[in-house]
Amino acid sequence: MAAQLRQEIFLVIAALAAAIAFPIEHSILAGGQAVSLAAALALILAILLASVRVAHHAEELAERVGEPYGTMILTLAAVLVEVVILAIMMSHTSSLTLVRDTIYSAVMLDINALLGLSALLGGLRHGEQPYNVDSGNTYIVMILTAIGVSMVLPAFIPSQHWRSYSVFTIVVMVLLYGLFLRLQTGRHSYFFSYSYAQHAKPRPTTGPVMPTQSPSSLSAPIGFLAGGIVLIGLLSEVMSRTLDAGLAGTGVPPIVAPLLVATISASPEILTAIRAALANRMQPVVNIALGASLSTVILTVPVIEALALVTGQPIHMALSPSQTVMVFITLIVAMVNVHDGETNAIEGMTHFVLFMAFLMLAALGV
Repeated sequence: MAAQLRQEIFLVIAALAAAIAFPIEHSILAGGQAVSLAAALALILAILLASVRVAHHAEELAERVGEPYGTMILTLAAVLVEVVILAIMMSHTSSLTLVRDTIYSAVMLDINALLGLSALLGGLRHGEQPYNVDSGNTYIVMILTAIGVSMVLPAFIPSQHWRSYSVFTIVVMVLLYGLFLRLQTGRHSYFFSYSYAQHAKPRPTTGPVMPTQSPSSLSAPIGFLAGGIVLIGLLSEVMSRTLDAGLAGTGVPPIVAPLLVATISASPEILTAIRAALANRMQPVVNIALGASLSTVILTVPVIEALALVTGQPIHMALSPSQTVMVFITLIVAMVNVHDGETNAIEGMTHFVLFMAFLMLAALGV
């Protein structure tokens, strides 16, 4: 028991933070802006610690069940954390662009920061790093389609038709992801794997490689993963209020809160991807970076759109002009970089420069 608690010290800290924060929430808010901001930062740290353990247990599950299920678990865990935080923050903010800015920030983090930094560091150590080109091409075309339908076309939809288009978006995103999952775990599962023993393309399979683990061996990581996500939700409830109070009137760019949400959900993935790149295993990096971007768009959008329909409160999903340009530059660069099935430091640097540009635009409030 003591050994288990030591292993889960991050979740223990997060649980203690939740137990302390909930009873004194009103006292924190009454203490003024400085107290609220300090409490918000402490809670963000606790959420980040919990998300690290959620990612650890998702990674443990991923190793046990193998690919392509492993990547699915990793990316879905990160998206679930993001959706939980977003849903709670939406109930405490009047911002109509919170979800849009969070998804945009997540795509910039996943493709330009995660993929860029991994390819840069891995390329500097190993030179050219191979992966299955089919995975990159499949992800890019689906990300482009999902963002175009859910975050570009809404700019041209009259406001009186937002409900109809929201329903359309939900249906299309669910159908698109459902078909993608069927192909990823079935006929085209070999797209998302790479044999590092030889450079030959893996032979196609007629179906997924089913996990061989017994349910009992998976129960512990599943339980800790679920508990971590519940803790993140509880902490986010208080964090959203204290963060709003702490940032009120400070003049910080409006994208700060969405960027924090995206960073919390993406940071464990970044660590996992960098470790894989330094071990000269680029396929998991591509799966995590592009898979997380796709999952963020194609799963977060329908969930939040459904919440908007239920509450009757429209949300602004259309990207701003500068965001649209950044997204398309990112996807065009990614499309060019993934065409040959190998990454290198130069390609990694191009994405990392785009991430720096994203941060510069965010600092300018553009």
